[in-house]
Parts: sequence; structure tokens; C-alpha cells
Amino acid sequence: MQNSAQAQLIPLRHSAFAPLREPLFRTLWIAAVISYTGSWMQNIATGWLMTSLNASPIWVALVQVALSLPVFLIALPAGALADMIDRRKFLLFTQVSMVAAAGVLGVLTMTEAVTPQLLLVFTFLLGVGAVMNDPAWQALTPDLVPGSKLGAAVALNSAGFNIARAVGPALGGLVVAASGSGVAFLLNAVSFVGVILFLYRWKPKERESPPHTGTLLEAIRVGIDYARQDKRIQAVLVRTLAFSLFASAFWALLPLIARNYGAAGYGAMLAYFGLGALAGAGLLSVVRHKLSSDMIVTLATIVFAIAMFGIVRAHNLALSSLFSGAAGLAWISNLATLNLVAQMSSPGWVRARMISMYVLVLQGGLALGSAVWGVVAASCVVELQMKLTVALTVAAAGLILGLLLAPWYRLQNREIL
Repeated sequence: MQNSAQAQLIPLRHSAFAPLREPLFRTLWIAAVISYTGSWMQNIATGWLMTSLNASPIWVALVQVALSLPVFLIALPAGALADMIDRRKFLLFTQVSMVAAAGVLGVLTMTEAVTPQLLLVFTFLLGVGAVMNDPAWQALTPDLVPGSKLGAAVALNSAGFNIARAVGPALGGLVVAASGSGVAFLLNAVSFVGVILFLYRWKPKERESPPHTGTLLEAIRVGIDYARQDKRIQAVLVRTLAFSLFASAFWALLPLIARNYGAAGYGAMLAYFGLGALAGAGLLSVVRHKLSSDMIVTLATIVFAIAMFGIVRAHNLALSSLFSGAAGLAWISNLATLNLVAQMSSPGWVRARMISMYVLVLQGGLALGSAVWGVVAASCVVELQMKLTVALTVAAAGLILGLLLAPWYRLQNREIL
């Protein structure tokens, strides 16, 4: 199994959009983009609603805590469960639970029965559903496309998420302004329907059975042992952490960078990030058969560092948006490549657990890094623009220094470069 996984890492020539010619993948991809868009609308509406219920900075900050805390609490158990039980039924359960949570919150909001405490509870429940969903969701991709198209499919999945990241907040803002947060919550509930219908009708092939069964804790332990023994999984986790800790400065400080351009300017920069991500998905299909995964990650990291260095020094929206687009291209090139190596390095019986570790390291690095870069920017005894310049310059330098880990943590063996 390990040798076949290595063989599949050999890049093959395929169009970036070739996976969309696969009916199953195309249907689920479209449904997923709609669902992601609804989730981003929900996030915007949640933050706005909390400011009207309780404008205390602590309560507003707790919204983000409620969204991110489930990653640290249940990412590993979610991956283990997705490997232990029927992934299709598991995903149906998580999707329906998120419909229920978003729908109930929408009704409570529209009837003015929601409180800050209830808002946090339902936000946490939605976060739990999303984290439970993610490893099983990503582990499905090899079942929907031929192995030769998996790389393009992973890139398209990442591009779809980033398209929704660009579109969802803008739509969410419009819906909240026109109809209120309750309607945004209900629209999010409806956005899951396409995915649920797909999963209900889909009849997957039997997947490889795990070599042994046991308790949830035993399954987690087996997954951790597998990751400790597989050098490429170790490389993925280390390189992901090195990237996310420093790249998080971009997301943590982007709203402050965009403050001079107003809400419309901020939306434009996010839109360009999404367009850059889509372009990155196309570029990956071209360069994957020419460059190794290690080289792609290295080049993408350098481009992201340049984008962070430049965006904080740009003095107009056009140039800032250009750097944001470059960041989007580099972001998807880096993370889609790391995600692909994690998937292709893992046999089916443990794939969801490896993905859950990847998600935990990525989200943990982004959360920890965001806090650190916020403190770094705040601690500089200079005016705000200079604080941002210092923080993003240091973060960009950190990304470059992190590349020094590459010789010890290679994503591909030399014989398949």
C-alpha cells in the first residue's frame, strides 16, 4: 500500500478542471461551494448579532473562540470516527446536525429570543459539526475521482472554499443589512441541503477495512503511531505548522491593512484573494508534472512572504488587491500540495486520521499565530501603520527562515522527484 501511495504521487498531466468532468465530484463540488458560502454568511451574521446583543469586546471575541475551540477539542476523535464507521452516514449525521443548529438559531433570532449565551452555544455546536465533518469530507475525494486527477481535485476543493471565503462575507453583509442575522442563519441551514441530497443518493464502493478495530482512544493512538512512523506525514505536519504560524499574520491583520479603503475595499481584497486561489488551482495542474511537491511549497511560501511584505507597503487599493491575489495563489498552492501529500501518503483505513492531524496543526497554527501577531503589532511603540509594517515584515522573514526545515522534512522521496 505504501509503495502504491508513493507511485500515485508521481505528477500526471491533467487540466485543472478535469475533476469537474467527473459527475460525482462536480455535483458535490457545486453543493460544497454553496454550503461554504452559507457558512461564511453565518460567521459574518454571528459577529454582527453579538455586537447588538452585547458590545463588550470580550463577548465579541468569544464568538471566534466558540468557532475555533472545537478544532482543538475534537479534531482527532473526528478523524478516528471517520475511519472507524461508514463515512457517508457519518457525514449525513454531521450535515443534518448543522442544519438543525443553524435553523434553530435562525428561528430564535427572528423571534428575538436569542441571548448572547445562546448565540455562543449554537455557534459552538456549528463549529463542532464543521470539525466533525472535515476529515471525513476530505477523505471522500479519492472515492470521487481517478487517482490521476486527485491533485487537481484537492486544489479545486481548496479553491471552492476560498471562492466562498470571498463571496460569503459580502453576501452575508447584504443579507444582514436587508433582512437581519436571523435570515442569514436560515439561509445557511438551507445551504446544506445540496450536500445532504448528494450523500443520501450516493452509493460508494466498499472501502478498505482497517487492520484492527477497537475503542475510539485506541483508534486515535493507532493514528498517532502511524503519523510518527511515516516520514512524509511528519514532513506535512512540520511544514504546515511552519507555514501557518507566520502566514496567520496576513489573516490577523488584513482588516487593519484594509481600514483605509473601507468595507468595499476590504471586500475587494478578499475577492482578489479568492480569484488568486482559483488561478492557483489552475497553475498547480500545469506545474505539478514539472516541479516536486517540495519545490512547489518552497516557491509558494516565498510568494506568500513577498505578498505580505508588499501589501503592508502598498498605498492604493489596486496594488493592495494585487498583493492579495498573489497571496491567494500562494496560499492554495501551498496548502493544496500539503493536503495532497497527506492524502496520498495514507492508506484508506487511516486517511481521515491523517487529515484530522493536518487540520489540527493548520488551524492550531493559524489560531496561535493570529494571537501572537496581534500582540506583536500592539506592543510596538509606534503609530499603527508602522506596527503593521513591523509585524508583517517579521512574519514574512519567518516564512523564509522556516524553509530551512525543508532538507530534514521532505515531502517526496528523491526517487520520485
